[in-house]
Amino acid sequence: MASQVFYRKWRPQSFADLAGQESVTQTLRNALKTGHISHAYLFCGPRGTGKTSTARILSKAVNCLTTGGKGEPCNQCEMCLSINEGRAMDVIEIDAASNTGVDDIRALRERVNISPAQARYKVYIIDEFHMLSTAA
Repeated sequence: MASQVFYRKWRPQSFADLAGQESVTQTLRNALKTGHISHAYLFCGPRGTGKTSTARILSKAVNCLTTGGKGEPCNQCEMCLSINEGRAMDVIEIDAASNTGVDDIRALRERVNISPAQARYKVYIIDEFHMLSTAA
């Protein structure tokens, strides 16, 4: 079995697992229940508050095959498992601290127009967005 970084191994897998973010999770749950999902979400805050974890849970929730995108991810269906394992083709996590240039963003913009292959929605999680160059 491959070793995992500590924070990835113990990352929350559902909205209920997120500690100290009740107002955020309730807002996202309400959006899922009513089907009023925005085309973009901006998660901001200090280091370690669950921004990336929340984005990953939201990506599972909107694409979950069991709940139909209307609530907590089941973490049991094929889509939830593939997102958990990092092999979902339609959930793309980008580290903007490493991909800071205009060419990186240009390549991203070209891929956005492609429809999702397996999931209901294609999700881009851009971590450390503030690290992008001004031109990007």
